[in-house]
Amino acid sequence: MVKTIPMTKSDYIEFLKKQEVGKPIIDKVGKLKTFYLPLSRWIYSVYKKDRKIKIIGLAGGQGSGKSTITGILKFILKNKYGLNLCVFSIDDFYKTKSERKKMSKNVHPLFLTRGVPGTHDVFLINKILRQLKKKKFKTVFIPRFDKSKDDRAKRNKWQKVENSPNIIIFEGWCVGANYQTNSELKKPINQIEKKYDENFIWRTKVNEYLKNGYKKLFNKIDKLIYLKAPDFDHIYKWRLLQEQKLKLTSKSKKTMSKQEVKEFIMFYERITKHMMKNFLKIADLTVFLDKKHRSKKINFIK
Repeated sequence: MVKTIPMTKSDYIEFLKKQEVGKPIIDKVGKLKTFYLPLSRWIYSVYKKDRKIKIIGLAGGQGSGKSTITGILKFILKNKYGLNLCVFSIDDFYKTKSERKKMSKNVHPLFLTRGVPGTHDVFLINKILRQLKKKKFKTVFIPRFDKSKDDRAKRNKWQKVENSPNIIIFEGWCVGANYQTNSELKKPINQIEKKYDENFIWRTKVNEYLKNGYKKLFNKIDKLIYLKAPDFDHIYKWRLLQEQKLKLTSKSKKTMSKQEVKEFIMFYERITKHMMKNFLKIADLTVFLDKKHRSKKINFIK
């Protein structure tokens, strides 16, 4: 039986200090009271209903803070509620570079760039979820993706899960996304679509993946949390910050320039904007972020 246990503010602040890269995390105690504790209580209440393993989806545009949030939630839910969490990103399930090269030759050249539905190994995600939910639990190895090399990391770098989780947090920019109508696909929304997908073959194929395999995968999510940015311009700004942090932590690894980031997020733009528009239809809980990347409101929709 899972019991709530004491967690002090000093434990939480000490944990946050270890997470800081570059700029310090501001208003640590305020965020604990107004954001992290309410969110943790909500997740715990979802689990407490029948005490069965729950899959919590966490979605939001690039750079919206998903990785930071999951790290803090994992700490609080473990230290306050005694819950074992397994956290992984859809980004870690990108197909290998060689697999995407084949897709770029056989389906469409734009599939060489990771990101959109179709560039993830959905079969492997489903396999990992089945293993994590098995009653007779055995150690599970979850892949990691090395973005600096644009390829899957070697197996000895994979995440090792040795204990059965109470909560699985499945995060990613497109987690929970729904598909678009054919009429919505026709008009290009940026230079990538206009220049390289004139006949909208690529975006139609992406939409088909979303409508089929990804929809079945996302249906396994018990509750979805959505981080809503003020607008798409802030997704670009925050993704740029993410790249700057990567430079600080990975000095020897290749990082993207401002222009490269701008072009890269064009691959994500269509689905990101569609999610921002339709969040009420997909999310159980929405966190509204302000222009300074702070949570200004939590909307418990379902």
